[in-house]
Amino acid sequence: MRRYLYFVTFVAALGGLMFGFETAVINGAIYYVAEHFMLSDFMKGFVVSTALAGCVVGALFIGKPADIYGRRYMLKVMAALFLLSMLGTGLATNIWIFIIARFIGGIAVGSASVVTPMYISEVSPPKLRGRLVATSQLAIVTGILVAFFSDYMIDSILHGSWRWMFLAGTLPSGLFWVLLFFISRSPRWLVKINCEDEARQVIERVNPGENVERMMKEIKDSLRTEAAGKRVRLFKKPYLNLAIIGISIGIFNQLTGINIIMYYSTDIFRAAGFSGDSALLQSVMIGLTNLMFTILAMTIIDRFGRKFLLYVGATGMSVFLGLFSWAYISDNTGGFILLAMLIGFIAFFAFSQGAVIWVILSEMFPNKVRSRGAAIGSFSHWIFNFGIALLFPVVSAQIGVGFVFVFFAVATLLSLIFYKFALIETKGKSLEEIEQLVIKK
Repeated sequence: MRRYLYFVTFVAALGGLMFGFETAVINGAIYYVAEHFMLSDFMKGFVVSTALAGCVVGALFIGKPADIYGRRYMLKVMAALFLLSMLGTGLATNIWIFIIARFIGGIAVGSASVVTPMYISEVSPPKLRGRLVATSQLAIVTGILVAFFSDYMIDSILHGSWRWMFLAGTLPSGLFWVLLFFISRSPRWLVKINCEDEARQVIERVNPGENVERMMKEIKDSLRTEAAGKRVRLFKKPYLNLAIIGISIGIFNQLTGINIIMYYSTDIFRAAGFSGDSALLQSVMIGLTNLMFTILAMTIIDRFGRKFLLYVGATGMSVFLGLFSWAYISDNTGGFILLAMLIGFIAFFAFSQGAVIWVILSEMFPNKVRSRGAAIGSFSHWIFNFGIALLFPVVSAQIGVGFVFVFFAVATLLSLIFYKFALIETKGKSLEEIEQLVIKK
């Protein structure tokens, strides 16, 4: 039985759940926060995007501390930062305390986006690694749904009590911190700091029945390859094109407008004339759709391939973004038209980019530059996420929500050209085969 392995994976994946909760809880709260602190459109966008600025910082600078102090230790630090952020935002007496707490939470999110999958991959046996690492993505969308649902329930019971929306996050973040004391340190990191006896003990515990010495040899070989990779320049041939593709993947991911939905859907529904409770409930439906179609994509990605899912997703998203724009511009927002359009968009996003982009970033770069290549893609994702979230309230107030989504629809349609000519299909190929293909391309 691998009970301890699954327990370790569950605990680490709570970092992903807090990732999702921290980024999505603002959705239901921002209307009341803006009202309470009397925020302008610019300040409203600044409050939302402050956490994303923290994400950029966390993702950029977590690597070295994780190497020095270990993955588990940094997960504990992140859990403490999540807890501090939830308390700070929930108890803030002025907007700047609120903003600082959001920034701290963003650092935790950006760090979790790197360390959580890293830790899970390093404790998992090769044949289970992909499935177990994918639990971090599943945890993120679960955290988003939990945030949307808790916002709805709190608003239904305590109307307008935005502080409790944030304080609710102290429960999962506190649980995350406590449980981290019951999991082992990463065996790969232990080998790296020459604690080989403890590394063997961890491998025996999380992977009963596996050949411990063989796994120790694989870890040592991997570390030697990684050390060699540090001498390779990512922005020089033959890796320059891959770096550009990695950056473009992050950009096109954000130009779908996905995180505008995750951060502002409740405000969008309110602006269309829905009551507070109804707007929050519709956001819950969006979160549930996101979870269901993420699970669906995870079950078929290795059967149909990455590019097929991206083609289907980009086509479907473009259609529903276009329809949403038409509904808003023509003021045809009655009934559940807007909800239907956004659910259709979220379904196609979760089925494609939501599940595929991170897989591609982890596969497309050769081993020598894989960690830095994935970091470049992650950085472009967070920096464009920050910019779009910051500007959305101001731009939508000037030209209207409908025309903003026209831009997202066109950008998403253009991404089909990028997927067609820039990406290769990696389905069923070993990492070594992929390396040969992408370097030749």
